[in-house]
Formats: sequence, C-alpha cells, structure tokens
Amino acid sequence: MSRMAQTHDEPLRLIAIRDTELSVDEVFRAVGHDSAGGTALFVGTVRDHDGPSGAEVTGLGYSAHPSAEAELRRVAEKVAADFPVRALAAVHRVGELRVGDLAVVVAVSCPHRAEAFAACRRLIDDLKREVPVWKHQAFADGTEEWVGACAH
Repeated sequence: MSRMAQTHDEPLRLIAIRDTELSVDEVFRAVGHDSAGGTALFVGTVRDHDGPSGAEVTGLGYSAHPSAEAELRRVAEKVAADFPVRALAAVHRVGELRVGDLAVVVAVSCPHRAEAFAACRRLIDDLKREVPVWKHQAFADGTEEWVGACAH
C-alpha cells in the first residue's frame, strides 16, 4: 500500500458523511504526512450481534441529521487543536449496511505514536458522542432498536 505523503498545513484532509462504501485505503492515504512518525487508524464494522445479550443483528441502518458533517468537522477541528495532528480524516457511512460493512473509518497522523493513538481515540469517542448519527438495528427475534450515536 503506497502512501502519498503530504506536507501542507491543513490537518483536516477528509471529513465526510457518505451513503457509499467506505475505503480504509482512501482514509489512510489522506493522512500521509512527511513529519508524521505515527499514524493511528480505527475502523468500525457492522457486527452480527449487539447488546449485553448478544442478540443476533439481521439488519442495520444509519441515518444522520443534516448538520452531521458540520458537527464532524467541528469535532475534528477540536482534536486537531488539542493534539499535534499533522493530518486527520474521518468518514461515516449512512444508509443500509450488512454485517461486515465498514460503518466508520477515522485516522490521525502525528509526530509520535502515543499522540496518534490518543488523538485517534479522542476522535472516534467524540464522533460517537457528539455527531448526530443514529443507528437502527433489527434483531432475529423480531425486535428493533434505535441507538443514538450522539448525546444531542
């Protein structure tokens, strides 16, 4: 996998809410930077079960408020301000997804690995807490559940 290293100053390289398949390679390439010694990447995938009982998931969909992409940018800007981020990318999918599909991909590059891990962790945690994206799950037993991916 080749990385196209970049050195321009804007750390937010890719911020998007999409209804199309996500690409780990695209996100990884977006955070290439010549002065980054560490890159951390998180991939959230649709699993076949959820909840404490491990209920079997038969369908899953994500929906987003129209402000979701702007909120994602705000969260990313805060992470970039709080850590020595050289480059950052975050993409969340909406629409109907299948087990194994990528739901969210985020990556951060920093001068050192510890900073990259911490910044990536904050990015995904704040995204889940603050960006208005909701998950609708259907279970094998016929029940359904809406899960708010943010506190708004």
